[in-house]
Amino acid sequence: MGSSPLPVSLQSKLKQPTQVSRLKSFSRTLDLLRNLIFLLFVLRISRKSFYFLRGYGFFGSLVFLYRALRKRTYRLLLKAPGVRGQVEKQIIATRKDIESRIASNIPSTTRNVILPAEPWTAEHLRSELSALAAAKRTRWEEGKVSGAVYHGGSDLIALQHEAMQLFSVSNPIHADVFPAVRKMEAEVVAMVLSLFNAPPTAAGATTSGGTESILMAVLSARNKAYHERNVTAPEMIIPQTGHAAFQKAAEYFKIKVHLAPCPAPAYTVSIPHVRRLINPNTILLVGSCPNYPHGIIDPIPALSKLALSHSTPLHVDCCLGSFLIPCLSAAGFPEPAGPFDFRAPGVTSISVDTHKYGFAPKGNSCILYRTPLLRQYQYFVAPSWSGGVYGSPSIAGSRPGALIAGCWASMLSVGKSGYVAATNKIVATRATLQNAITEHPDLKDALQVIGDPLVSVVAFRAKDPALDIYEIGDAMGRRDWHLNSLQDPPGLHVAVTLPMCADGVVDGLIADLVACVKEEKEKVRDRISKGEAIKKGNTAQLYGVAGSLPDKSVVEKVVVAYLDTLYKA
Repeated sequence: MGSSPLPVSLQSKLKQPTQVSRLKSFSRTLDLLRNLIFLLFVLRISRKSFYFLRGYGFFGSLVFLYRALRKRTYRLLLKAPGVRGQVEKQIIATRKDIESRIASNIPSTTRNVILPAEPWTAEHLRSELSALAAAKRTRWEEGKVSGAVYHGGSDLIALQHEAMQLFSVSNPIHADVFPAVRKMEAEVVAMVLSLFNAPPTAAGATTSGGTESILMAVLSARNKAYHERNVTAPEMIIPQTGHAAFQKAAEYFKIKVHLAPCPAPAYTVSIPHVRRLINPNTILLVGSCPNYPHGIIDPIPALSKLALSHSTPLHVDCCLGSFLIPCLSAAGFPEPAGPFDFRAPGVTSISVDTHKYGFAPKGNSCILYRTPLLRQYQYFVAPSWSGGVYGSPSIAGSRPGALIAGCWASMLSVGKSGYVAATNKIVATRATLQNAITEHPDLKDALQVIGDPLVSVVAFRAKDPALDIYEIGDAMGRRDWHLNSLQDPPGLHVAVTLPMCADGVVDGLIADLVACVKEEKEKVRDRISKGEAIKKGNTAQLYGVAGSLPDKSVVEKVVVAYLDTLYKA
């Protein structure tokens, strides 16, 4: 005889404790997960805050936050209806001014915005090319341009043209079709590696210029950190004077940048600041040899020790120093204190521009690595592409083999002795200009050399507070000198090239600099005596605005207007 079922009311009472227990257990699990997530969030914020405070210090962090708040407030102010309209009017006026100065049509040439219906004759084309070549421009041949054109002499240019003509259609991506270009590229890399005392295991690649070399070094470091340490929020530490290409790389590859200060009077990167900024997300340290703004060499041996102790890659930017730095000693000039190349054990990569003081055609540079694995981290490989298995060593796919041929021919034509002789001329000319600024009676109280340059660049600022260094730069421009403007601190720099080493050129530069300083002093005195406001030139206005604004978005718009103008046909 079977047992009778329990009443429904009794069944529900017996089941209720079990259901409540399950609900309580689930609730406790949710609470635990919520608390765990909150704890992880707090730990993450605490970790970031700890490394931020350690890197910038308490007062430095307050300054950082103040500047961020000030920048945010100013940006909101610029978006106010009345202010925004005025800013846009000024930008439009500035754009028109830039176009009138840069994109004005060259006399005696036609404007071509569509293909001609019929092909031009060779005579017509040569006529147009001659008119374009004869257009008014800065006469770099006379040595009046700072940097920009790293000319190795007319004989070398002619030889480069021959080499480039022989390989005008070559493309290194098809190494089987153009084996000679592959050979020349490999030899260029090998020769540059030997110049920088690379170990036998070192590797490298050619690129289109210093910016691409720096981009590849940063990409390699990022990929190395991701694959070997699973770093997904990469950060790198660069000197405040480091080349803008590092910030470009950071924007392209989504890397956080820490700018380490380069305090006066040395203007070299502060090693204690770099040490404090290093954290588990750091993928790369950077040193310049020398830096672009002031021609100052950072303490590479000290950076090397830091890199080794924290197992962090160290990149040396030697784009500007290129073939001068390795030849300083042989040319009779002091070398940097301690090893600056692969002899420093912490150095893992070096960027070298062969198209600067290597005198190769523009569009040539090298990125050097201590090991082949570091080079492999910059490669791109697409094994499953429908067009076939694809691989490229750097950013570009197709590349002009003619430029590689021109670089190869240049290096073999100049040789080590030729580079030593060029180093002697260039560094001696820089020293002559530097000595004039520090010793000439009309310059020593008006101008001041920034730091202690050793190579080709000398930078200087206004020592007399009544003088505007940018006004002096504009005055030199009216005398056909093309000097480079700097900021933070405001200054000018001269990058000496071989044309500037010709007889009488640097003497003419010094004489014009003396005259411009005298003119500027006289102008200031005259306007102060008359109680008139000092009207500033274009450069002084631009950098005056850039230096005074907490938010640089207005300056960015001016630069964008300039870049747009470059493509106005």
